[in-house]
Amino acid sequence: MTYTPRFGRLLTAMVTPFKEDGSLDLPRAAELAKNLIEQGNDGLIVNGTTGESPTISRDERCQLFEAVIDAVGPDVPLIANVGDNCTEDSVLFAQRVCALKGGRINGIMVVTPYYNKPPQEGIYQHMRLVAEAVEVPVVVYNIPGRSVVNIDPEIIIRLANDVPNILALKQANEDMSQLETIVANTSKDFEIFAGDDCLTLPNLERGGAGVISTIGNIAAPAMAKMIKAYVEGDHEEANRIDQILRPLQNQLFVTSNPILVKRALALLDFPVGGVRLPLVNATDQQSAELLTVMNDTFRRLDEL
Repeated sequence: MTYTPRFGRLLTAMVTPFKEDGSLDLPRAAELAKNLIEQGNDGLIVNGTTGESPTISRDERCQLFEAVIDAVGPDVPLIANVGDNCTEDSVLFAQRVCALKGGRINGIMVVTPYYNKPPQEGIYQHMRLVAEAVEVPVVVYNIPGRSVVNIDPEIIIRLANDVPNILALKQANEDMSQLETIVANTSKDFEIFAGDDCLTLPNLERGGAGVISTIGNIAAPAMAKMIKAYVEGDHEEANRIDQILRPLQNQLFVTSNPILVKRALALLDFPVGGVRLPLVNATDQQSAELLTVMNDTFRRLDEL
């Protein structure tokens, strides 16, 4: 019997829509959330890195969470990004978020503390304190490319085994030997999600649950089809779709995310506004190159 992850296999980190003046566009966020679920996403990560969490205030985040909750109804898994580089602040904010709308949020995501460059024991204590402050499932977010510090596999294994509600990992680390170590030393109930779209199949091949996706904002049907094919044993089809998607996955990251995925949504006639400083909007050249890759990708997908 195939194991079904508690939140599904394709979770997209949705972008955060802004109005022309840079303020939150909550009606557009609600519309986007509904659209993403209709397109085949199993659940949503709200206000992650792709959602520009570093430039969104806590009050704005709560408004965003509530707008998405109201938009998608009670059955769609919603995971709120709550962590930052201060443990006490992260604990207090996690508790605040988990109380929204009568406790509707299904889980929280907690990133490695950034800038502080904490030692491994500090990361362990940070994650444990935040998790123990709430009752919902916790996703540990390991992204050394942004936080500078990698969470060692031994620390992730300790967290998974020591803290009952630390139940998942977003692993944005392409070192597959670390992933294999974690899988081998945690239970099947501990779900590991690829943190980069290009790592989705390597993650699944090693026993992972799926992906927390960026490209799912614009190509969820293809990602869902690829994952389904792999899980059902059609690895040839899964690899075929993966190869088609790879150029677009790469193109979205030629500059800082989410600059280009927001531009891609506009090119698909679903504009969500620009980005907040210190990010800047895509250049004309970046937009043109992105459009070329998008057109080729969607043409090839249509031919499948």
